[in-house]
Amino acid sequence: MGNIFLVMGKSATGKDHIYKSVLAELRDELVPVVTYTTRPIRENEKNGVEYNFVSVSEMEKLKAAGKVVESRCYHTMKGDWYYFTCDDGQIDTGARDSIMIVTPEAYAALRDYYGNDVIRPIYIVSADADRLRRSIKREEKQAEPNYSEVCRRYLADEQDFSPERLKELGITGSFLNDNYDECVYEIVEYIKKEIAKQNG
Repeated sequence: MGNIFLVMGKSATGKDHIYKSVLAELRDELVPVVTYTTRPIRENEKNGVEYNFVSVSEMEKLKAAGKVVESRCYHTMKGDWYYFTCDDGQIDTGARDSIMIVTPEAYAALRDYYGNDVIRPIYIVSADADRLRRSIKREEKQAEPNYSEVCRRYLADEQDFSPERLKELGITGSFLNDNYDECVYEIVEYIKKEIAKQNG
């Protein structure tokens, strides 16, 4: 039976870069799952890589077809942005191990949908000061920087990843990203061990 590795962390913990590095190390073992969003695509992003970028009407069609496993709406300064996961064939626990980036809400929904026995959390943490610096630096590169959105994400993360919420989800461990290479190595080793357990 295949595992579903769910990568999560507060904004700017480096999870996107770590995710890509882990995939590069384990390209033969893991299938990446690309989730969906209705938010505008950012510069340097590619459709089907970071996300599947769709319109709200396309999302509604997927919902009507019973394909949406979970969805979240963020009320931003530029309007409502939806993020969601589809049962579109990317995840197949009977055939392969997969990995994806999620929020705590998505983690809970996927655990309930696919079963706790195949879910493997990878919670990445980083110092708040480092996260804020990364967030501002990333926003500066946008054509129209939105620093209010940086602040909104930071405050929302404090609630989404509160100790109480993590305890409720049963997430007790984490991977500290204070040294990028070491963090990637620890996560790769963890994934290898979990795959070996399932195959054992």
